[in-house]
Amino acid sequence: MTRTVEQPGPRQPLRTETSAAVATYVFAVCRGGDPAAVAGLSGQAPGTPVRLLRFGSLEAVVQDVPAAEFDAETLRERLADRAELERCARAHHSVIAAMSGSAPTLPLPLATLYLGDERARVALRADERRFLAVLERITGRVEWGVKVYARPEAKQGPDRSAEAPGSGAPGSGAAGSGARSGRAYLERVRGARQDRERRQQAGLAAAEAVDRALRGIAVASRRLRTHDTTLTGERGVQLLNAAYLVAEADEHDVAAAVREVRRSPACRSVEVEVTGPWVPYSFVDDSFVDGGEPDARG
Repeated sequence: MTRTVEQPGPRQPLRTETSAAVATYVFAVCRGGDPAAVAGLSGQAPGTPVRLLRFGSLEAVVQDVPAAEFDAETLRERLADRAELERCARAHHSVIAAMSGSAPTLPLPLATLYLGDERARVALRADERRFLAVLERITGRVEWGVKVYARPEAKQGPDRSAEAPGSGAPGSGAAGSGARSGRAYLERVRGARQDRERRQQAGLAAAEAVDRALRGIAVASRRLRTHDTTLTGERGVQLLNAAYLVAEADEHDVAAAVREVRRSPACRSVEVEVTGPWVPYSFVDDSFVDGGEPDARG
């Protein structure tokens, strides 16, 4: 998100100037943050305090981390391990969530690093105007996540539609029955296809109904990429994955809207999952929609 950040990558390793060098890890940017909110948190380097770094009219939530453990190659290896990635992400989020309880807080991406406080201060100051605009947008607001899944079809007996005509036992019927069984087979296949199409259309319509209901409350919304069934598992096909920026005072309206859509006959074929409230991660850039218009990016 921060274009000027010295973030390690394949072509830009994090260089250190001495063997004992440290890097400045930046979790977030805030306005009027309370240092006590993050006191005692482990962050990404247990034993090193999480602190505030002033730049311009704002503060960055930072921590000194060993540069050798956060250079490009080492960091890439660490984050390739799923357990380590999850640990780092949780540590990152815990600091952001703690600060957001005391001040408007703009989260920065995981592994945002600079070669020391001064470089961090200079780079962040260059983005101060944009940070101020984002903080104005998200102050007093939280993010709600909504996912809609198609309910799995009820399991029935063996599907006979896949059996081609004439697949029964030899001599099991008269010669003239072949044509009739062929027509019946085609009708079963066509009926099964039409049923799947109806269910799909009903599911998509239900997902749109859920989205409309939430956009009626939100000040901004964002359509996120849906997950395939390798990630959703038994939950079924994901039809909607969206985030909504909602005023903190409207939490009860979110709950009421979700209850209403769940009771709606149009939503009988879907399952609606709601998570939140969260720090507004999805609304710190311009990849969202204001004013209740659907995001066409999908």
